[in-house]
Amino acid sequence: MKIAIGSDHGGITLKETVKEHLEKKGYEVRDFGTYTRESCDYPDISEKVALSIADKSQDLGILICGTGIGIGIAANKIRGIRAALCHDTFSAHATREHNDANILTMGERVIGPSLALDIVDTFLTTKFEGGRHQTRIDKITSLEEKYIEVEEEK
Repeated sequence: MKIAIGSDHGGITLKETVKEHLEKKGYEVRDFGTYTRESCDYPDISEKVALSIADKSQDLGILICGTGIGIGIAANKIRGIRAALCHDTFSAHATREHNDANILTMGERVIGPSLALDIVDTFLTTKFEGGRHQTRIDKITSLEEKYIEVEEEK
C-alpha cells in the first residue's frame, strides 16, 4: 500500500515517527514535506498530499500539524478527499469503515506518539464497509459536484 504523508513545522516530529513506523511495517511511504522545523504554510502540504490521493498515485494519506484541524480543512477542499481528524482509535476505525476516509489528520500537540501509531495502524487496516455507507459517500460526492467548481469550467 502506498501512503502519502505530510506535515507543517508543528507536526514534523510526529510525521517522522509515523513515517519510520510505516516503513518498518513495509508500507511504501512518499513524504511531501515539510522537511525542516522552519515555519511553513500547511495548505501547501495539504494540497500535495490530497492531490496524490485524488489522482490515485497514492492509496491513503496522513497529514499532521499542531492540532490536525487546519491541515485537514485544507485537504478537504480537494475534490474526492475525505480527510478525518482522529485522536482516538475508535474514530479512526469508524471513519474508515463508515466514511471511507482517505486521509487521516492528527495533531502533534494533542496526542503522543504511541497513541498516534495505534491510530495510524487502525486507520490503515480498517476496510470500508460499503452498503448503506456507500449511499452516504455518494451523497457527499454529489455535494462536491454541486458546490465545488471544477477547474475546467474556469
